[in-house]
Amino acid sequence: MLPPELGGLKLETAKQYEKRRVVGVRAVTNLGRLMTAMVTPFDGRERVDFEQAKRLAKALLDSGSDGIVLAGTTGESPTLTKEEKLQLFSEVRGFLGDKACIVAGTGSYSTAESVDLTKEAERRGVTAILAVVPYYNKPPMEGLYRHFCAIAEATTLPVILYNVPSRTSLNMDVATVVRLSKIRNIVGIKEASGDLEQAAQIMKEAEPGFLVWSGNDSDNFGIMALGGYGAVSVSSHLVGRQIRGVIDGVLEGRKEEAEAEHLRLLALNKGLFVVSNPIPVKWCLNQAGFDVGAPRLPLIEAEEDTQAFLRDLMKGYAIDLPIGGGR
Repeated sequence: MLPPELGGLKLETAKQYEKRRVVGVRAVTNLGRLMTAMVTPFDGRERVDFEQAKRLAKALLDSGSDGIVLAGTTGESPTLTKEEKLQLFSEVRGFLGDKACIVAGTGSYSTAESVDLTKEAERRGVTAILAVVPYYNKPPMEGLYRHFCAIAEATTLPVILYNVPSRTSLNMDVATVVRLSKIRNIVGIKEASGDLEQAAQIMKEAEPGFLVWSGNDSDNFGIMALGGYGAVSVSSHLVGRQIRGVIDGVLEGRKEEAEAEHLRLLALNKGLFVVSNPIPVKWCLNQAGFDVGAPRLPLIEAEEDTQAFLRDLMKGYAIDLPIGGGR
């Protein structure tokens, strides 16, 4: 039996379902241009350190970000419990108030669980929802369409799609994104396929006002130059003002300057993915004096060869994050 949130979907054809779901003019809110996909700090016993999470979120806002994504890939969402995610949403929102756009990662491979977490996240006062393409079960495109429609239907908040084939083993195609762009509160996509042609096609074919964020720091300049809205960044933990400079440079018509800055940051942008994210960025934050602990298993702390690589890498960059994040 289908869960109540999905009741009746089996009985409709794809065209009937799409016709029922497409509604009016897009609902848009003030969403960040540079949103940091924030790590989740853990203490020495692998418990979420909510106080440190609040300090980190504030520090990120002070160093160039105007939005924070909680419980995303970088936030180790697969190993956070539902209760931990909801408390994280509540604590960070309560601490920051209206100072920032707070985006809650609520997507999973279960539509029913994604819908439930989305409803609960809205009750915690978040600004928007980030919903990843379902991983592991590899649904067809029609399944993706209905999955995201169910999430959007469960909330009044803006919903941002998240396409990251390197994590999900499934690329959401342009046609499906375009269909979803017709849904009033599906307002944009974090595009992390690494395919600039795909990003360009989305910008060209999606509904007016549909926003595209770069989901890979190495693609920030390319997506912005094509007309992207902003970036959801990992590197901004360390060089937020510098990433912001790339975004603002494009928006203000200083593309050559922005390109040069992007190329200068490229080694860092790529180096933070030398092993699985967030292993490198957590190690770098700890080295920079902002204690976020180690990742939870099955992820591990950076090994010696990775540490040596990252130590040399960090020597080439000034760190924007305010120091003083020790416990």
